[in-house]
Amino acid sequence: MNKVNKTIQFGEHVEGYNIPVLNEREIRAAAGILFLIMFISILVVVFTSNFTMLKYAVTIFLTDIIIRVLINPKFSPFLILGRLIVRKQVPEYVGAPQKKFAWIIGLVLSSLIFFLSNVVNSYGPITALVCLICLVFLFWETAFGICLGCKFYSWFYKDKVQYCPGEICELKDRQDIQKTSKFQKFIIFGFILYILIIIFLFNETFSEHPNNLWDIINDTVEE
Repeated sequence: MNKVNKTIQFGEHVEGYNIPVLNEREIRAAAGILFLIMFISILVVVFTSNFTMLKYAVTIFLTDIIIRVLINPKFSPFLILGRLIVRKQVPEYVGAPQKKFAWIIGLVLSSLIFFLSNVVNSYGPITALVCLICLVFLFWETAFGICLGCKFYSWFYKDKVQYCPGEICELKDRQDIQKTSKFQKFIIFGFILYILIIIFLFNETFSEHPNNLWDIINDTVEE
């Protein structure tokens, strides 16, 4: 019975932590891999109208999430792969409860996509929107280390949140290196304006179809 309990559980018990925890570094690595798979699959749909790869990707995604939530994150293929990739990095422990809440959201979303795309064999704005939401969740996790699902958890269980990535659960004054001056914010505004000016001035030029480099070289040599 104890062996079964150890197999089916969520999070690991680490000395110094009073609740089960997970390694945020391997979670982030796994999110990056899943994001890449889903993103490429969606690009294939956009450019070729072929949904085969996306159906496989959704099935794989759903299977991995089911293992994480219903069995044990230790047996998730993508988390194992993430662990292998970041095995030389110092673990960054995060509370398991908020991660479970976040992954339940992922389970619901991926189940909906699987039903619409694989079972019903359909496509439409609902499927596209849910895929986009999944991509946003994965991107924020891997690029910024921000678990959006964990943010939602804190709305419902504010007093129970512990061990968030970057200690964001605890109210602390930001260090000087984290503060943003008015001039830095002005730079962001100026850069956005710069991008808009480039679009306005060069859109027609940038929209031209590129020529083969070798043809350009041959034409130049002949001249």
